[in-house]
Amino acid sequence: MPVDPRVADWFARYGAVVFRRARQLLGSDAAAEEATQEVFIRASRALHRYDPRASPSTWLYRITTNYCLNQIRDRSRRRVLLEVRAEEAAPGSAPYDVEQMIAMRRLLALADPRQAAAAVAVFVDGMSHAEAALHLAVSRRTVGNLCDRFVQWARTQLEETTP
Repeated sequence: MPVDPRVADWFARYGAVVFRRARQLLGSDAAAEEATQEVFIRASRALHRYDPRASPSTWLYRITTNYCLNQIRDRSRRRVLLEVRAEEAAPGSAPYDVEQMIAMRRLLALADPRQAAAAVAVFVDGMSHAEAALHLAVSRRTVGNLCDRFVQWARTQLEETTP
């Protein structure tokens, strides 16, 4: 199947951004490389659903986030993700506490998908509610509600697993 010139252009412009996003969520360069390829394959296949009034980066961000969250939920991948060690962290990435990252990935794997997407946008990516609303195609108030529900649910989960 020939590649649409728009997708080829987007890969050149946004490929590194998609890779960094995937690496941040998935925790390894290898998984991020695979995710980047899959995101652009999916974008190519779904091009008929792309609204040209929207920013391609927003659309690719959504595809990337959804793909990565689905990978985290996948049981066979989850075990690999939970065993990520600090020394395997990507060069130049922010220093995270490995236990905190493992706990976050566990929670994201179990959370409601909409709540997880909002939580990632706000708490991991540091977006404002307005920015997250644009990326998630919901209202600012919905972002706030989703984040509040995620935090409440996550606290309950953590309390149940803490001795």
